[in-house]
Order: sequence, then C-alpha cells, then structure tokens
Amino acid sequence: MGRGKIEIKRIENSTNRQVTYSKRRNGIIKKAKEIAVLCDAKVSLVIFSSTGKMTNYCSPSSSLIEILDKYQNSSGKKLWDAKHEYLSAELDRIKKENDNMQIELRHLKGEDLTSLQPKELIPIEKALEDGYDSVRAKQERLLEEEQKRLTYICSLQQQQQIEINGVMREMGENGGGGGGIDNNHKGVAAAGGRDYPPSHHHYPYHRHHQMPFAFRVQPIQPNLHSSRAAAAATTTTICP
Repeated sequence: MGRGKIEIKRIENSTNRQVTYSKRRNGIIKKAKEIAVLCDAKVSLVIFSSTGKMTNYCSPSSSLIEILDKYQNSSGKKLWDAKHEYLSAELDRIKKENDNMQIELRHLKGEDLTSLQPKELIPIEKALEDGYDSVRAKQERLLEEEQKRLTYICSLQQQQQIEINGVMREMGENGGGGGGIDNNHKGVAAAGGRDYPPSHHHYPYHRHHQMPFAFRVQPIQPNLHSSRAAAAATTTTICP
C-alpha cells in the first residue's frame, strides 16, 4: 500500500513544522551535493528557517559571491548598487596593500630573502640604514634632554644647599639668643641704669669657658631691713 499524498500547506503545529523543516532541509542539501558532484555543477543554496536561522551550502569549486556575480551578469539584474561595488573594490585594494606590506615587513626582518634579486635587496638595505639613522638621532636627542634636566636639578639642589648653609651659619653666629642680651644691656645703659658686662662677643675667651656673674638685689624700704627680709633677699645669676 503506497503512501498517500501530503497536502502542501502550512503546518499549524509548531513541533511538526520544525521536524518537517529539518528533514526536508537535510534532503535538499543532500540533493544539492549530489548534483554538484555528479554533474560538476556550481550550486549555491541558502535557507532561512521561520526563526531566522540560516543554513547554506556552496559547491567546493565555487563561492557564493562568484555564483551571485554570475547570476547578476546572466540575468541582467543588479544585485549590488554602485556604492557596494565601490566598497567591494576598495576592500580588495586594501587587502592587497596589506599583503604587500606584510611581505615588505618580513623582508625588513630578514625573512624570505632567498627569492629576491640583488636589485630588490638595494631598497631594503637603504630602508634599514635610514631607519637606523632615525633611531640613533632620536636616542641622542632624548639623552641630551635628559642630561639638561639632570643638570638643572643638580644646580637647583646646590643652590638650596648654599642657602641652608648660610642660614645655619647665621644661627651659629647669633649663639642662640646672645644678641638679645646685648641689646638689653644697651637699653639699660641708655636709660641711665646700671651698666652690665658685655656679651660673650667682647670676652677674650671662648663662649664655652665663660664665667657667670652674680649680683644681689637689696631692698630699698627701711622696713624690709629685718633679718627675715634679708634672708629672703634674691640672688640672681646670669650666664651670658
């Protein structure tokens, strides 16, 4: 008993539709491969499912672009506009330039030189010499700039050290406040008061061997001449 005819219409059940699609897709791809091998035909097949998934096949001896170009030339229908054709040609040109640059780069690295003639080696040698000179000039310029920067930093540090030494020298000469005592002595003498001995700058001996001097403050009022007040008399010692 033979199989009955299947009505060709959309399958409503999604599961059955997906199963049928998978079976018939595999079958049509199988037929395309067979005709390409048996008949030496150039076949290109593109299938999109209802979900948007693409399946394609192209015979081994051709490509999809080649087959589409042949279709465009044979049918007279323009598949590509002028903009796309220009972009395609530009892409081919860039790819070719990239390939040439890769070959030149290998030559500059010393690779694939066996097939080159002496005339072809001359420009490679010239390019290497020019590159070497440029690198050396760049290195010398950078070293010179670095040397100038270091020289400026050293001079700045020396100037700061000189200033610090000057400040330390002034602090050593002042003796940590000795000058203030001299000024106080001068102020007392100008006011008609008692003239105290000068500071250590006027002594003939070194500051480390200076002897302290003392004076006793006597009370002025008569009622303070008692023994108790005398015992409380103050003795002040000044070490200049």
